[in-house]
Amino acid sequence: MNPEAPTAETIRFDTLPLDPKLLRAVADSGYLSMTPIQAKAIPLVIDGRDVMGAAQTGTGKTAAFTLPLLQRMLKHENPSTSPARHPVRALVLTPTRELAVQVAENVAKYAKQTQLRSLVVFGGVDMKPQTAELKAGVEVLIATPGRLLDHIEAKNCALHQVEYVVLDEADRMLDIGFLPDLQRILSYLPKQRQTLLFSATFSPEIRRLAQSYLQDPVTVEVAARNATASTVEQHFFSVSDDDKRRAVRQALRDRQLSQALVFVNSKLGAARLARSFERDGLKTAALHGDKSQDERLKSLAAFKAGEVELLVATDVAARGLDIADLPAVFNFDVPFNAEDYVHRIGRTGRAGASGLAITLVTRDDTRLVSDIEKLIKKKLEIEPFEFEDERPRRPRRESRERDEALDERRPSRPLPASASADPFFDRPYEEPVASDAAPAAEPAARSATPGRALSPNIRPKKKVASLLGGKA
Repeated sequence: MNPEAPTAETIRFDTLPLDPKLLRAVADSGYLSMTPIQAKAIPLVIDGRDVMGAAQTGTGKTAAFTLPLLQRMLKHENPSTSPARHPVRALVLTPTRELAVQVAENVAKYAKQTQLRSLVVFGGVDMKPQTAELKAGVEVLIATPGRLLDHIEAKNCALHQVEYVVLDEADRMLDIGFLPDLQRILSYLPKQRQTLLFSATFSPEIRRLAQSYLQDPVTVEVAARNATASTVEQHFFSVSDDDKRRAVRQALRDRQLSQALVFVNSKLGAARLARSFERDGLKTAALHGDKSQDERLKSLAAFKAGEVELLVATDVAARGLDIADLPAVFNFDVPFNAEDYVHRIGRTGRAGASGLAITLVTRDDTRLVSDIEKLIKKKLEIEPFEFEDERPRRPRRESRERDEALDERRPSRPLPASASADPFFDRPYEEPVASDAAPAAEPAARSATPGRALSPNIRPKKKVASLLGGKA
């Protein structure tokens, strides 16, 4: 390598063979220099090569495939209103609805100076508006696999003219079981096409998928596999389950954090924790799979607008979401999958900014932390969390037993006499007087067991007619 050559960080977008309309859109977005993944991938995609791009999350992978694909499709742009003149030429598949919306926003931003049309389709909302826009014609279609198959089966879109396919966060699509859907969708596409795979990590399954559907792909990796961003300050604190919420509140105060993304492992846990933080006086929203798409988008929009202090989310928010200037991420639960840790903390410290990632660890999380250490190849130090003040704790069982024993040793004080006391209960205890006379109904019962005295408090058995099973 020539030592005089400029580094990736100093390569400007205007040095690329991009159309002036695209360069103006990039400049309007506030970007001048490319990230390493953009500098390496964009020229390859413009040249028509299949690419597998791996980079740390938050390094601009979306622009790395969006800009070169728009450049290649400019030859098809036209002002016609006929749907036939606007067939689907580029298909971008994403694992989650939130990521699909984010990619669509980027495509619209970079294509605003052109006459290329784009559309995003995802589940959880009415299909009719999506169907109307599909039939009006779009060149770039961003979709989640399930909803795209719904439109294909309803014959709302034709994919026989697709020239470019992007699988964004493909490893996540395989993790959540989209492989059969991906295979079905790819079977509808022309064999001759350009295919791109972009993800933060490449699992062996992804590499097998690439061998099946990519033609002589070029692998672009600009960072160590599964590495975490150096701009993120990582801390692991040892706490009990009961103290986790208090630890988050104290960290927010001590670090003067205006916002934070809090990750949990379950949908039910996200809903409950969000309600608890609300009771603590923090403006909180929840983001998980049981919420409708409209609710999820509103929660995310409110968080991005700064109207919400805490966003409690499951791993649906761990991939691809770009939240500008997010100061901190909390792992309220250590993730079950170590790779999800890389994606979670990648929501902060994006685009070169600094960030904070705090993971709360209990004694049951030892194995999960060990998995993270193996993945990122780094020894993690677990620190005890130091609380400012000790809250009154619920007494343990041993403490309660000790208190009860002390109470028994203490001299009892006479209770104050009540003015309305019943004289019957004030009388001293008297031994009951034994009576030789037994009730008339009991002799038969006592004689039933000779040699054994029967208590006068036991009632005799009633006689049952032989018709009902009794003895004659």
